[in-house]
Amino acid sequence: MVQIHPFSGVRPAQGQDQAIPSVPYDVVSAREARGIIAENPLSFLSVIRADADLPGVPAGDDRIYSLAGSRFRKLLGDGLMRQDPSPGFYVYEVVTPERTYTGLVACIGVGDYESGVVRRHEQTRYDKERDRTRHVEAVNANTGLVFLLYRDPGGLHAGIERLARKTPVSTETAPEPGMRHRLHRIDDPAAIAALEEAFTGVDALYIADGHHRAKSAVAVAAARQASGRGTAESGRFMAVLFAHDRVRLHGYSRLLADLGPLTPGGCLRALRALGTVEPIEGVDARGFHIPPRGPVAPGRRVLHMYLPGQWYELSFPRNPEEGLITGLDVQYLQDRVLDPIFGITDPRGDPRLHYLGGAKPLTRLTDAVASGEFAVAFALQPLPIGTVLDCADAGLVMPPKSTWFEPKVLSGFVVHLLD
Repeated sequence: MVQIHPFSGVRPAQGQDQAIPSVPYDVVSAREARGIIAENPLSFLSVIRADADLPGVPAGDDRIYSLAGSRFRKLLGDGLMRQDPSPGFYVYEVVTPERTYTGLVACIGVGDYESGVVRRHEQTRYDKERDRTRHVEAVNANTGLVFLLYRDPGGLHAGIERLARKTPVSTETAPEPGMRHRLHRIDDPAAIAALEEAFTGVDALYIADGHHRAKSAVAVAAARQASGRGTAESGRFMAVLFAHDRVRLHGYSRLLADLGPLTPGGCLRALRALGTVEPIEGVDARGFHIPPRGPVAPGRRVLHMYLPGQWYELSFPRNPEEGLITGLDVQYLQDRVLDPIFGITDPRGDPRLHYLGGAKPLTRLTDAVASGEFAVAFALQPLPIGTVLDCADAGLVMPPKSTWFEPKVLSGFVVHLLD
C-alpha cells in the first residue's frame, strides 16, 4: 500500500516563474550550465550545478556544496522563492505539442523506499550518489523531483486530471518553444484526504528517473536520524507520480573516452566476432534513436555504434535461455562488449564511460565523437515500459542508466524543505 504525504512546497515567487526553474542537474554538463547561469543568474542551475561556477575546483570539494547552500538561502532571503503557508499536493502538467503529461507531486517516506514499496530497477553510480547526498545536506532540501510510476488501479489518473482542470494554475513556465510546465496547488483538505485514500489502492511505486535523488534522500534521513536531527520532513523525499502508461521511454546511449588498446579497425574486428557489423547511411541526426534497417529476425538484437565519420548497425544473436536482465540490450552491451573488448568492468564508476539520455538528437553523439572528446558511441533501442516494471517487481537490478523517461520535469519549480 502506498502512502503519500502533503508538504509545504517552496516555489518561485510571483513574476519569477520564467527565471528560476531549470532543467535537472544531470542533463547538462558543467560547461552548458555555466553558459545558462551567465545568461540568467537566477536559474536554479546556480544551486543544483554550483560546480559550474567553480571551474578548476575538483569534484566533491566542500566549496561546491557551500556555494549551493548559500545560493539557495539567498533565493529564500531575497523573497525570490517562497514557501507555501500550509501542506498540500501539487498537480504537475507538462504540455507539449503532441500531448499533455499529468502527474501528482507529493512526499514519500524513506521507509517505503527501504521496505520495497518504492521499487528501483537501476544501480546508482557511487560518485553521483555521494554528490547528491552532500548537496541535499548542504541546501537542507530536496531540490529535484524523483520521477515515480504507478499502475493505475482504475480512475486515479483521470481523477488527477480532473483536479488540474478545476484548480487554478499557481506556477507556470515555458522552458522552450511549444512546451509549458504548469503547477496546480491542491490545498483543500477534502481533496488532500481523497488523494491520500486513492493511493492506498496502489501496491507499489517504481523509480523511473531519480535513483540518485532517492538514494541520497535516504542517506540524509539516516544520518540525521542517527545524529538526533531527524524530523518528519527529513524522513521523506519529494516525488512526482505518473501512471505508467502515460509516459514515454527512450534508450540511454554510452560514450567511451577511448578504445583502450584497440584501433577503430580492431574494434570492428572484435565486434564482428560476436555478430554482424554493417556500415549504414542516411541516419536522421535529428532523431532520438535509430530504428533497425529492416525487420529484426527472431533471436537477434540490434544496437548501433558510431566511430568517427560512420554509423554501424550491430546485430547479435540472443540466447534462448536468457532472463529478464541478461536479455536486456544494455546488459549484453556491458557483458559482451564494454567489459571484454574495452575493459569497462565497473559501469557504475569507470571514468572512461559516459552516458547520454535518449531524448537528445543523435547529433549530440556524433559531435561528441567528432570533437575528439570521445572515441566511440553506442545508441540503444528503447525498452518496453512493462519490462522495466517487471524487473523491479522481480527485485532485479538493471545496469546504471538503462532508461530515459519523458517527460523531464524541472528543478526549482517546487522544492521540499527538510525541516
